[in-house]
Amino acid sequence: MSSDARPDTGKRSGLRWLWRLLLWLPWILIGAGALYAALRFLPDRAVTYDDPVAHFKYGSTGGERESGFPYWIWRALPQVCAEHLPGPGYASLGLSFEPGHDLPVGVSMRRNLGIDRVFLNCAACHASTLREAPDSPQRLIVGMPAHRFDIRAFESFFFNCAAGPKFSSGFIVPEIDRLAGGIGLIDRYLVYPIAISLMRERLLMLRGRFDFVFEQPDWGPGRVDTFNSAKVLFNFPMKQLPAHELLGASDFPSIWNQRKRTTRDDGQRMELHWDGNNTHAEERNKSAAFGTGTTPPTIDLDAIARVEDWLLDLTPPPWPWAIDAALAKRGAPLYAAYCASCHGASGQDFSGAAVGHVTPIAEIGTDRARLDSYSRDLAVNQGTLYAGYPHRFQHFRKTHGYANMPLDGIWLRAPYLHNGSVPTLRDLLEPAENRPVRFHRGSDVYDPLRVGFASDSVAAGNTHPPTFLFDTTLPGNGNGGHEGAAYGTALSAADKDALVEYLKTF
Repeated sequence: MSSDARPDTGKRSGLRWLWRLLLWLPWILIGAGALYAALRFLPDRAVTYDDPVAHFKYGSTGGERESGFPYWIWRALPQVCAEHLPGPGYASLGLSFEPGHDLPVGVSMRRNLGIDRVFLNCAACHASTLREAPDSPQRLIVGMPAHRFDIRAFESFFFNCAAGPKFSSGFIVPEIDRLAGGIGLIDRYLVYPIAISLMRERLLMLRGRFDFVFEQPDWGPGRVDTFNSAKVLFNFPMKQLPAHELLGASDFPSIWNQRKRTTRDDGQRMELHWDGNNTHAEERNKSAAFGTGTTPPTIDLDAIARVEDWLLDLTPPPWPWAIDAALAKRGAPLYAAYCASCHGASGQDFSGAAVGHVTPIAEIGTDRARLDSYSRDLAVNQGTLYAGYPHRFQHFRKTHGYANMPLDGIWLRAPYLHNGSVPTLRDLLEPAENRPVRFHRGSDVYDPLRVGFASDSVAAGNTHPPTFLFDTTLPGNGNGGHEGAAYGTALSAADKDALVEYLKTF
């Protein structure tokens, strides 16, 4: 009897364990799924760099968290929506690529929400290239204005692609699969279809909010309308604003020597931005970070602090060609007489009575569109940014002119004036009626004689992307002002040449 009972007991015991396993199996699967989801979707890690230059070029500011494009969608879109680009790939928008990097300078990556996401960082607007001749290799220079990057064309590419029929899983996922050499089932049928849908919805929302931009004259490369974008952030009724507020396009600035820009020798703070609307670099930097997709909750303060510290003493590269020492010596006293009080004693000495202070628009006489675009209402709203944080904005204000900038690295900051309406330093020393009315922007071929980038279609050479024909007769593009006896435009041609030669030493 006992020997016959053992098999039955074993069978019942096995059935009990099988039953228990079946009862627990859903929970095991849920736990495994939750663990996978946690490991896949919870990490928030930026790609980091020990080298400060590499960190500036490719490090995150935190913008990927809120505005980042999924990396593989970013890679696929130039093939899927090639008809919305002026040429092959993102290089056709003026972004620069270095050997060994599949992301352009000025684009960072962060692992966030289960995928690698990319977006712009500081270098997108503050690094560019230089060539001695059309067939010369490009030299990348950090800290200079990104005079080749067409940020409006960059935005238009994504907006127009999202509005078209190809921004769908049916077109994008197969291209991702091809580029990545194969993707898993979860990515193919869940992650990327959801990401594509969410990205399309967000881009179309932004396209609607920024539609006022497309009624403006084209900005061209190297220019951005900073503070009208800020108005969108605050939900200003853009279609109801006065027309004079909607033309704020101006050049990207250089960002060298930030320590010297923090305070003047007399202890006063320099007035920052083109119109001097803030005297605190900390707020200026956090405000600029909004252009890299950050928001108060998502900004990476530690990463930005690394860039801030490095920029304190970053200096521009010296003029790379021969300088006529005798001619430059003749130009030095001319600079002291006509320029130093507003722009500093030299390229590294920023002392001067008016350096870093605003000159009234009635006196300087340059195009006032950028000044008018920044309103008191916007300044008041900016005072609410970072409310509840120790770094709440407190120092934005409306001014009535443009700030006098130091001229460090001035040879790399062409075209000139705040709106980039004068192609070379030599042209800037001419009365407005003698300055070029139309010229090409976006070439990185340099003109060492007149000091600026090649600006006619022939001298610009074999340029990728193609240059942009800038028209100074269009609203916001005026090339007048900064002229008269006090500004050196009445000097003889020989004196102007000497002054330009001396500015090469900056």
